[in-house]
Amino acid sequence: MKIEIWSDFACPFCYIGKQRLEETLDQFEHKGEVEVIFKSFELDPHAPRKIDHDVHDMLAEKYGMSRQEAIAMNENLAKQAEAAGLTFQFDTMKLTNTFDAHRLAQFAAKKGKASPMVQALFRAYFTDSRHLGDHETLADLAVEAGLDRDEALALLASADHSADVRADEDEAQKLGVRGVPFFVFDRKYAVSGAQPGEMFRQALETAWKESQPFTILSSPKGEEDDGCQDGSCSIH
Repeated sequence: MKIEIWSDFACPFCYIGKQRLEETLDQFEHKGEVEVIFKSFELDPHAPRKIDHDVHDMLAEKYGMSRQEAIAMNENLAKQAEAAGLTFQFDTMKLTNTFDAHRLAQFAAKKGKASPMVQALFRAYFTDSRHLGDHETLADLAVEAGLDRDEALALLASADHSADVRADEDEAQKLGVRGVPFFVFDRKYAVSGAQPGEMFRQALETAWKESQPFTILSSPKGEEDDGCQDGSCSIH
């Protein structure tokens, strides 16, 4: 079974949703047969690499609220993250453009390191207050995920994997994705937002059942089946 996740590294609900899905997967008996694929999605493709104001001021301006109201909203979100086992540091968070981080994640996926790379990027942004727009920082994170630092820097200095990021975003648009996180199970079911674990469990179980071949119901032990096999028939 395949699960595709569209998310952005600057999206708090994406990190929380990822955590909840992974906790649910850990309890899923068929976890070893589930493939998780991370897809790129930018909440603000036009965001500059360097942003002087903090996340509180950004939210206050975006939603027309006071700075104190924005702080209160972020404090509530931090509590949700804590309940999911995560630590969010909004006061020291470094806002930036996430395009290069997505390119790095695409590169990591090609190297079989998608999961540790995505985790390192989320943790760096929300917990460690590291700058995801800085290439040296991204290269350090690549090493943490098991990648070669020089290869990562060479990638970031080029335009490689830009098309892969855009392809994911175009695909999201075709699927009707308007916000993230967005989880797609075997291209049959979708879960939008950082839903509770129970919602992910239901999606997993439903998609898993439909991904399996039909089950043959046999006769009670000791009884013969009515049917024809190898040119002979059994009728009783």
